[in-house]
Amino acid sequence: MVETRIGEMANDTTVEPTRLTAPIANRLLRALSRDDLELILPHLEPVKLPLRMVLYEQGEDATHAYFPTSGMASMVNEMKDGTVEVGTVGNEGMIGTALLLHSRSLTTRTFMQLEGDGFRIAAEPLRALLHKSPDAERLLFRYTQTMFDQLGQWVACNRLHTLEARCARWLLMTSDRAGDDAFTLTHEFLSYMLGVHRPAVSLVASELAQRGLIKYRRGQISVVDRKGLEGASCDCYAIVRHSVEQLFGNGS
Repeated sequence: MVETRIGEMANDTTVEPTRLTAPIANRLLRALSRDDLELILPHLEPVKLPLRMVLYEQGEDATHAYFPTSGMASMVNEMKDGTVEVGTVGNEGMIGTALLLHSRSLTTRTFMQLEGDGFRIAAEPLRALLHKSPDAERLLFRYTQTMFDQLGQWVACNRLHTLEARCARWLLMTSDRAGDDAFTLTHEFLSYMLGVHRPAVSLVASELAQRGLIKYRRGQISVVDRKGLEGASCDCYAIVRHSVEQLFGNGS
């Protein structure tokens, strides 16, 4: 187990400096070798990631990458015709993969959809790690490929699958990232994520509730019958989940 002192950040999202004595909750960081972890730890800054916190605005330059340990971030494209989610990141990954590719300008708006905690790192120390460690470079580039695969899956899903199946898939993924069968989510927020109008989301959520798969009250959604919800979901949920598990060596 690695013990090191984490530096303090100079903004209002900081947490108190802490000694990292427990296993890191971010799976991507945890997958690094001990030597690589020791290289990156001095540059990681602990941060609070409150609900709706904007990490990147669409088109702006990114200076830091984020490794959530809890919560979930959504990446969305905002166009004049509406807003559509193109990806999500929880404690399995990293937010800001453009930095790995030496790109600064971001094409999506990224914000916290479920509040949580995590670490952030400036671009230069992150890139220095890649130069020093082929193993770390391989892992983070494989993760970037996993994100590309997820994006491609979402494009196909939004084109081919029913709203009910997409809604079930999204609720399952959110439950996974929350680490709980109950989480806060409004119909309005869900409509943004699925790229449809709120009345359509209200209708499909009501149908899932009537079938006993979920409960919904005052912005709080509970997954009641997970197996049933998986049955209502399209194959995209299992495909994306399997690709993540393969990244960490748990896929069959």
